[in-house]
Amino acid sequence: METAVGLFEAKTHLSEYVARAERGEEVIITRHNKPVAKIVPLSARPAAPAGNTPPFIQRTFNMGMPLVDLTKANQLAAELEDEELIAKMRRIEDEYLKRHAGS
Repeated sequence: METAVGLFEAKTHLSEYVARAERGEEVIITRHNKPVAKIVPLSARPAAPAGNTPPFIQRTFNMGMPLVDLTKANQLAAELEDEELIAKMRRIEDEYLKRHAGS
């Protein structure tokens, strides 16, 4: 069961909503009537990430938010001249698009 509450209400009665989450409920917190956060039981399963995630995308802490891993890009940038780096990145993007054209 999901309940939606305003931010002020959630702040005022946080312990009540945490207790509800412990019982298995999900509480959506809104700001100006727009959902901005959710209190869920710790045992809740995160939504499965979308398939065919490119290798340069990583997901952290089961939040489902993609973050670009810049480590490899920074290593390439240090080794290549600007034009070479841009050309290599375009080739990688083209290869990715060809592999996932039917998706």
